[in-house]
Amino acid sequence: MPNRIQKRSESDPQFQWNPRDLAESDGAWQKDFEAILDQISSFGKHRESLTQSAAALLACLSDRNQLNRVAVRLYVYANMKLHEDSAEAAYQAMADKAENMVTRLSSALSFIEPSLLTLNGETLTRFQEEEPGLRLYAHYFEDLLRQKDHVLSPEMEKLLADAGEISSAADNIFSMLNNADMKFGAVQNERGEEMEVTHGRYTALMESYDRSVRQKTFETYYAAYEKLKNTLAATYSASVKKDAFFSRARKYGSSLEAALSGGHIPSEVYTNLIEAVHEALPSFHRYVHLRKKALDLPELHMYDIYTPIVPHVNTECPYEKAQETVLAALAPMGREYVDTVKSAFQNGWIDVYENEGKRSGAYSWGAYGCHPFVLLNYDNKIDDMFTLAHEMGHSMHSHYTWASQPYIYGDYTIFLAEVASTVNEALLMDHMRKTVTDKAMRAYLVNYFLEQFRGTVFRQTMFAEFEMITHQMAESGQPLTVESLSRLYRELNDKYYGPDMTADSQIDLEWSRIPHFYNAFYVFQYATGFSAAIAFSRRILAGGAEGEKAVEAYINFLKSGSSDYSIAILRKAGVDMSNPAPVREALRLFSELLGEMETLIG
Repeated sequence: MPNRIQKRSESDPQFQWNPRDLAESDGAWQKDFEAILDQISSFGKHRESLTQSAAALLACLSDRNQLNRVAVRLYVYANMKLHEDSAEAAYQAMADKAENMVTRLSSALSFIEPSLLTLNGETLTRFQEEEPGLRLYAHYFEDLLRQKDHVLSPEMEKLLADAGEISSAADNIFSMLNNADMKFGAVQNERGEEMEVTHGRYTALMESYDRSVRQKTFETYYAAYEKLKNTLAATYSASVKKDAFFSRARKYGSSLEAALSGGHIPSEVYTNLIEAVHEALPSFHRYVHLRKKALDLPELHMYDIYTPIVPHVNTECPYEKAQETVLAALAPMGREYVDTVKSAFQNGWIDVYENEGKRSGAYSWGAYGCHPFVLLNYDNKIDDMFTLAHEMGHSMHSHYTWASQPYIYGDYTIFLAEVASTVNEALLMDHMRKTVTDKAMRAYLVNYFLEQFRGTVFRQTMFAEFEMITHQMAESGQPLTVESLSRLYRELNDKYYGPDMTADSQIDLEWSRIPHFYNAFYVFQYATGFSAAIAFSRRILAGGAEGEKAVEAYINFLKSGSSDYSIAILRKAGVDMSNPAPVREALRLFSELLGEMETLIG
C-alpha cells in the first residue's frame, strides 16, 4: 500500500493553525457575513456627499476602511478553511460566498476614487487643513492623483468592479484542477516503498540520491499535466487575455506597465533585471556544468536539478529542530524580533504538515487586526526549515506593519514582500555556515545557497521573461496554444540552463503548473527582493555599531507598510533598487560562492 497522506481529521491539532483568531466559528463567520452584506448595500449613502466637505470625505473613507477590514477578515478565514482541505464542499461554498462578497464590496466602493479625482490637488489640500483626520491620507491622495489618467468614470469603474468575480475565474479553475482534482499516482522510493506523489512530496522525491526515483517521479508528475495540457493552455490564455483587457481598459501601454503601476515601479526595473541576469548566464552555465561533473553523469537531465550534488549528507530536519535553529539564526535581529517569532511557533500561527486536500506550497497570510498565519507542507527536510524561515519573514513584515501603520497603509507592495522573507533565509544560511564544521555538510549548504540563487534569481527571472513574452504575444493578437507556450518555454529553458543541460520534453509543460502565473508579473520580485535582502543581511551581520544601525534601519523598513512608494521605502533603509546595481552585486556573490563550491568538492 502507498504511504498514505493523512486526512485533516487525523492530524495533530498542535501543528495546526488557529483560524478562530479570525472568527470564533463558522456560525460567527456567517453572522458577520450577513451583517457586512447589509453594510455594503447601504454604503451608497456616501455617493452624493463624498466631495461636498472635508467631514463627509473623512466619514466615507473611515466607513470604507472599516468595511474593508471586516471583508478581508471574512475572506481570509473562508479561504484558510478551504486551504485546509480543498475538497471540502462546505468551505468551497464559503470561499465562493466570500469571493462574491468581495466583488459586491468592490462594486459598492467603486465610485470613491473616480469621485475624488474630480477634485483638484488644491481642494484636497484645503480639506486636509479643515479636517485634521484627513492628514493621514496625504500619501494616499498623492498616489491617487498620480494614477488619475488610469481611473475611469464612476460608471466604468463599477462595470469593471462587477467583472471582478469573472476575472478571477481562470485562477480559480487552475487552483481547483491543481489542488483538488489532479492525481499523480505513486512511485517507489529508494527503499522500495510505494509513495503517493503529491505537490508536497514532489521536491523531496526529486532530491533523492536514487536517479531512477527522480526520473520516475518527474515522469509521473508531468504525465498528469500532459493529460490536461489543452485545458491548462486555455486556462492560462484566458488569464493573460484578462490582464490585457484590463490594461487596455485603464489606458496603459501594456499589461506589464499596468501591473507595475500600482507600486509606482518603472517598467525598466523589470527589463533591467532580465538584462542583468542575461549578463550572468555564463556563471549559471558554469554552475550547471559543475553539477553535471559532481554527479558524474554523461547527461544532466531536468530531473537531476534538485538532488544534492554532495553525496551522503543527512538532510533530515524535524520541525522541532527547525524551530530551534531558526530562532538561533535570527538572534542578530534582537530580542523583540526573536520573541515574536517564538510566540508565532507556540500560539497557532502555523499550519505545519500536509494532509489530504490541503493547498500545496507555503504562504504567509492574514488580516489587519489579527496576527499573520503561515501555511506549510513540512516534510522534515532542511529546505523545509528554510521555508519556515522564509514565511516567518513575511509574517514579521506583516506583524510590524500592522502594529505601526494605520489601516490605510497596513499593507505592503509585492515589490517589497520578498525582501523580508529572504533576509530571514540569508540569516539562517549564515548561521548554518558558521556553526557547521563537517566539510560535506558545508559543501551541501554552499550548494543550497547556490540553489537559492538558481531558484530565486535565475529561475524566477526566466519565469518573468516568459510572462513578459506571453503577454506581448496576447497583446499583439498571437494565439497562446499548447504548442506556442511549450515552444517558448523550451527556448527559454535552453537559454538559461545552457549546453550542459539535456532538456527533457516534459519540461516544456512546466509553464502549466506554476500558480504564480495567474498573478501576472509577480515572480520577478522574488529576484529583486532577493537582491535587496542580500544587501540588508550583509549589513545586519556586520555586527557592532554598524550591525545595530542596520537592524534599526531594517526594522523601520518592516514598519513602513505602504506609507511611501516601494523604491523610496527601500532607499530610506539604504538599498536603492532604482538601478540594477543590487542585482549585479548579488550575482557577483553567486559567482564567488560558485568558486568556493568548486574548491570544496574538487
